[in-house]
Amino acid sequence: MTAIDVVEFEINNEHYALDIGLTREIVEMVQITPVPRAPAHIAGIINLRGEITNIINLNNILGLPEKDGKDIEEHKIIVLVPDAAEGSIVGIIVDAVHSVLQISEKDIEQIDGGLSNEAYVKGIIKIDEKDSENQESDKGERKRLIIWLDISQLLQDLLASTR
Repeated sequence: MTAIDVVEFEINNEHYALDIGLTREIVEMVQITPVPRAPAHIAGIINLRGEITNIINLNNILGLPEKDGKDIEEHKIIVLVPDAAEGSIVGIIVDAVHSVLQISEKDIEQIDGGLSNEAYVKGIIKIDEKDSENQESDKGERKRLIIWLDISQLLQDLLASTR
């Protein structure tokens, strides 16, 4: 079985993952400059060490509600490798970055059909977690679910829609 490395992050108290190979770096939230007449999914741009970086609002693309603004400075930006967006430097806003996980293929449930394409879901990652309230029972294990996003397809579709 092959292992897959992913970055686990959080949006609206839900856990998501993306392929580590797409991740260039994770940076603290900074002031984002809005771009006039930009599509709703573009939060704006930032100057990251001299490079103009486009910032994408995943909440908008995935149809998730916006978190209230008081914790915005706690958010993180996952900057993607330029190859992920045909040479453009792109970052995505997330509420928190948790860890880098090495996942076995047996812990991934593939999603078939239209849902995977429409929602940009590659699969569901199931992580065993000890249930601290239930350690006495034989079933002290429970599964934590992480939605593995197809960020490559999402970016391809975004780029295609702007042409």
